[in-house]
Amino acid sequence: MFRDEGATRGEHSGGMETSRPAPAPAMHDVHASIAEVVAHRAYLVRFAMRRLRDPMLAEDAVHDVFEAVLSGRASFAGRAALRSWLTAVLKNKIVDEMRRTPAHESLDDDDDETPGRAALRVACPRPGPEEVAEQRELLGRTLARIDAMPSGLRDAIRLRVIEERSTESVCRELGISEENLFVRVHRARKHLLS
Repeated sequence: MFRDEGATRGEHSGGMETSRPAPAPAMHDVHASIAEVVAHRAYLVRFAMRRLRDPMLAEDAVHDVFEAVLSGRASFAGRAALRSWLTAVLKNKIVDEMRRTPAHESLDDDDDETPGRAALRVACPRPGPEEVAEQRELLGRTLARIDAMPSGLRDAIRLRVIEERSTESVCRELGISEENLFVRVHRARKHLLS
C-alpha cells in the first residue's frame, strides 16, 4: 500500500480540506489594527534611538513607519509577528534617514579658492589664550564680588555653590534652616548679577 505524498504533509488526496497553517487574519477592523500597531510605539522609538542617537530623528522615523502602515504603502502579510514586521519597516526608514544625512560635514568652503584652507579653520575644542585670559579675569571679578558680600550671603554661596557641599552640612555649619539657606543663595546670586 502506497501512501500519498500529500498526506504526509497533512493534505488529503481525496480533494478534502488541507491542514496547512491558517493564513494570518487580515486586518479588517481598522481601529483594532491601529491599536495593535501603536502598542509597539515605545519599543520602536527605543530601537530607533539606539540606531540614530537622536530623539527627534527617532520619533520622525517611527512616525514615518506609522504613516506608511496606515496609508497602505506597507502592508502586513502575516508571515511574521507584527513587531518583527514593524521593526523591519523601521530599519528601512532608518537606512533612508542615514542616506539622507551625511555622516560627516564637509570641510570644503565654496568661497575659498585655496584648497585645504577650510581644514585650517576648524575650531579647536580648547579655549584659546584670549578666552582663557577673559575667563580668569571674569572669575577674579566674581570672587571679588563674593568677598564683598555680607557674611551671611558670602558664606552660603561659598559653601553651597563653590565648595558644592550638601544642603544639610551647610545648614548645620551656619546654624540655619534649609529655607533660609535657599533664600541666602538666591539673594547672593541676584547680588552677583546686579
